[in-house]
Order: sequence, then C-alpha cells, then structure tokens
Amino acid sequence: MKIFLTIILSYLIGCISSAYLLGKTSKNIDIRKYGSGNVGTTNALRVLGRKAGALTLVMDVAKGIFAVLIGRLIMGTEGGYIASIFVVLGHNFPVFLKFKGGKGVATSLGVLFILDWRIGLISFILGIAIIAISKYVSLGSIAASVSAPFLTFLPFFPDDRNFKYTIAFLGILSIVRHRSNIVRLHKGVENKLKI
Repeated sequence: MKIFLTIILSYLIGCISSAYLLGKTSKNIDIRKYGSGNVGTTNALRVLGRKAGALTLVMDVAKGIFAVLIGRLIMGTEGGYIASIFVVLGHNFPVFLKFKGGKGVATSLGVLFILDWRIGLISFILGIAIIAISKYVSLGSIAASVSAPFLTFLPFFPDDRNFKYTIAFLGILSIVRHRSNIVRLHKGVENKLKI
C-alpha cells in the first residue's frame, strides 16, 4: 500500500506542468502549440519570456524536491528512490496532457539535490557552464544528465546500489528524451539560446 501511495503521489506531482500552467495564466496560450511544443523550461523561456522561464525552472525543480521528501516520509530512503523515478516520469509523461510532457532535466535536478546535493550542484554547474559557452541548452542538459550517474561511482558518494540505479535511470531517460536534440546537434542545426 505504501509503495502504491508513493508511486501515485510522486507521479501526480510530476504531472503538474509548470510551463503549461504559466502559459495559460500569463498569456492565455497553450504552450504546446508554440516554439518547440515542449512543456519545459527552455520552451517557456523562448515563448513566455525570462520571468516565466525562470519560474518554470524553479517550479519544476521544486517538484522533484517535494516528491522525494514525500516518498521518504512515506517509506524512508527507498521511498525517496521510488518517488525520484515516478516524479520524473510524471513530468515527462503527464496523464493530464495526453502523456506529452517535458524532458525531465529540471525535475531530475530537484531529485538530485535531495538524493545528494553535491551531485546535483556539480551537474548543475557543469550544465550551466556548457550552456554559457556553447549557447546550446540541450548540450548542457545532456552533459548534466550524463555526468550524474558517473559521479555516483566516486568514493565519497554513497555506495548504495539503489542510489546508483536511480540516478542512472534518470540519466538514461534524459538522454532518450533528448534524442532529437542529439540528432540536430550532430547535423549542426540545433537552435542556440539567443537571450
């Protein structure tokens, strides 16, 4: 029963689409019909502006944090791992938006900040640095997602298989969600950040 409750609550938290809600409340638009059509931070930034983009980022990170804390409250450490996975799945595949959501980077970042803030911070700094240098948000997001699973193998991080598996799953899921971006980066036609 506790596992079921953790899965449902974390998934539903993930399903709260910040970009979609801000599009409706700030400009009365369906953000899925503009820009890339994605309901994530980057498209919110491009379509809704800096303030809405920043707020989308904060809200999506907060979802990850909140879900893991709820999971831990219900089931302890293992509940946190379960919530980590399902809050990101909720963000990526929200039932309220016909399972067409974001790519899970910001929500995964929130998860990482709770699972081990050091990994979250390193991944965040790496991602921001690559975005600042390359102007490719997708490249920074991919780098942050790939780095996190490798960091778990360093000796000063927890030697916990479920910890490693959870972060590895989130990293792989992010790469899969970015597959179209990877193709565009390879072809040299990926959009750069212009603000």
